[in-house]
Amino acid sequence: MEKLVIALGPAFAAGFALQQLLEILDPFLDKIDKIKTNKKLFLGIVSLFIGMGLSFGAGLQVLQPLGVTNAGFWDMIITGLIISAGTEGFNSITKFMGHTKEQSEADAKKKQVEAANTLKETTPEIRAQVEEK
Repeated sequence: MEKLVIALGPAFAAGFALQQLLEILDPFLDKIDKIKTNKKLFLGIVSLFIGMGLSFGAGLQVLQPLGVTNAGFWDMIITGLIISAGTEGFNSITKFMGHTKEQSEADAKKKQVEAANTLKETTPEIRAQVEEK
């Protein structure tokens, strides 16, 4: 998980910076009547263009660190969309990865319990041989 966070760090930083930029722009856009009524749409479009620009311009990729190879162009598109979501996109990824890690740990624990139960059901001689190893 730590390796994943380090691999996704640059894209996360770009998303965070983009989110901060939009927070700075927000009060200024409130003063422009034509944009004020469609401010959310305008900010979304600005965010998308900046996210795509950062993705393609800096070569940021989020699928490659997740193990998807040969995605190339599509990795850049998806990265641009995730960056444009700001920190929300990365929160979703890390939450998903956390659930995956928890599931893997639960599966491993279940296998340990099953192995221990199987060992209890064996004869004392076999148990002694297994415990020696």
